[in-house]
Amino acid sequence: MPLRLLPSTLVDRIAAGEVVERPAAAVKELVENALDAGARRIEIVLQGGGRRLIRVTDDGGGMSAADLALCVERHATSKLDDEDLTQIATLGFRGEALPSIGAVARLSIASRLSGAAGAHEVRVEAGVRLPVRPAALGAGTRVEVRDLFFATPARLKFLKSERAETAAAVDVVRRLALSRPDVAFTLVAEERPPLSWGARRVDIEGRRARIAEVLGHEVAGNALAVEGVRGGVSLTGLAGLPTFSKANALSQYFFVNGRPVRDKVLIGAVRAAYADLLPSDRHPVLALFLDLDPREVDVNVHPAKTEVRFRDGGLVRALIIRTLIDALEAAVPRTATTTADRLARLAVPGFGGALTDEGEAGAPALSPVGRAPHLPHMVRPAALAHHDWRSSWAAPAGRAAPGQMGLGLAEPARAYEPPPIAAAGLGLDLAPSADARAGAAPAAPDLMDRPLGAARAQLHETYIVAQTRDGAVIVDQHAAHERIVYERLKQALARDGVRRQMLLLPLVVELDPAEADRLAERTDALSTLGLVVEPFGPGALLVREVPALLGDADIPALIRELAEHAEEWDDALPLERRLLHVAATMACHGSVRAGRRLRPEEMNALLREMEDTPNAAQCNHGRPTFITLSLADIEKLFARR
Repeated sequence: MPLRLLPSTLVDRIAAGEVVERPAAAVKELVENALDAGARRIEIVLQGGGRRLIRVTDDGGGMSAADLALCVERHATSKLDDEDLTQIATLGFRGEALPSIGAVARLSIASRLSGAAGAHEVRVEAGVRLPVRPAALGAGTRVEVRDLFFATPARLKFLKSERAETAAAVDVVRRLALSRPDVAFTLVAEERPPLSWGARRVDIEGRRARIAEVLGHEVAGNALAVEGVRGGVSLTGLAGLPTFSKANALSQYFFVNGRPVRDKVLIGAVRAAYADLLPSDRHPVLALFLDLDPREVDVNVHPAKTEVRFRDGGLVRALIIRTLIDALEAAVPRTATTTADRLARLAVPGFGGALTDEGEAGAPALSPVGRAPHLPHMVRPAALAHHDWRSSWAAPAGRAAPGQMGLGLAEPARAYEPPPIAAAGLGLDLAPSADARAGAAPAAPDLMDRPLGAARAQLHETYIVAQTRDGAVIVDQHAAHERIVYERLKQALARDGVRRQMLLLPLVVELDPAEADRLAERTDALSTLGLVVEPFGPGALLVREVPALLGDADIPALIRELAEHAEEWDDALPLERRLLHVAATMACHGSVRAGRRLRPEEMNALLREMEDTPNAAQCNHGRPTFITLSLADIEKLFARR
């Protein structure tokens, strides 16, 4: 087949496929143009997921009639002052967005230059430009894209449903709204209420307010402010608490010089910073803003401008990791604010109406979680009119029973002694399985002012209940001590190595031969952490020394678990990360186990250590170590507010 030049309209449509692959991409390009034009208010209207209509209106500087005629030509841009491609201060400069959209849709652009007497409009239909003509417009620019991809029907077959395309476009606007809190955004789409975000200050509080508007107050309330500078690169933003995480990384927002990006270096740095705080299948929620010299980052590596390349990626990675780790370690131990809400959903609601033995009329019986359980001895509301509260066993001591009032009794009424639970006819054994008396430990006033309060009791020999001035704290003793031991191992490893304790009698641990061989190959790494092992025949290891921090831990169980996970220690992983994986396993086996009864002084000592330990709000596996309930939270559980 002989060579031939393609028609210009076909060239434009092919090129458009790289820039505008779906309606969300067109929305992104148009909103970015509005931001680069200095807009302070932007309105986006979508119909049919953006396929039928995309309208973006802004109050920016506008364009003259000559600019309108030129803006739809390929590689025409106002975002480059010269030919220096290393000094990019705008969100885009390729000059391909408008021509690409006009090549596959019906495009109209009406604009009025700031200070001009009138507005003008240009139309492009399937790549054919019509003459510029006068138009009616107050100020700024209005861009309308109708029937997207009508000129390339094959592209329509690959689009998703209108709902999915709308969701993708909304996500694009969310990211741009997060990047510019000083700009007001309004988004109107079919089958969903309009979204409106007012302009805010460009500081940490303004960004927190914009995040609360865009992502929800729950996200903003569970995020820490982060700030760091290194080598001319500054990092600011909000990072979510480890106890407030998601099952995917879609709630991670990165901005480089104001440009929303999805970069592997940034995502990897965040994963490394949270490695000790989250399980591998959980992801933090955050919004990070990087500012650096435009010459140090290449924003022209992808047609959609969603990826960047850093001149010094190691510097950026180190800045993110260190800043996030410092912020998370410096924060006062706290858990996600959604704890009370989760408990409230499990609470038994109050009795709001008459109940029958069979449940509500015409309704199936509900589980105790969905409604209060039916108690055989419970007084029915219908009988309340004939009920005298003085006959109840709950009547205050010293009150006379019915029929005795005003009779001048010679002896005072006895305080009622409630019968044992078994006598109530419930057939339930509600005796606590551990000492749960609230007075098991005295509440020292000075300790109640501490973040984790004063220990009052131990429930089921697993959970410590502490009292604060304005609420209560429930601590998982095993998870809390696991984090403490892990941080000690890390500090000892970084300082001068982990102290060892020689076993009086070396311990032989039988293993699967393959697992024993894998663990034997890593004896040097284990020795660095104070665990000295050596091969002892086929399928066995001899343990000679253990870390002193482990105390009386179950060493055979520790060795077996390490052997099971040894295959996961990829040699490509840095030695430090491999050591920390081992340290995390050791900490789990060397911590206070659930089921161990603690004395009051031991419980308080554990709480004080938690307050002084970095990342004490979650264990090595990402589970929370404690939950905090304020009096307001407790009142919610009992429907008092």
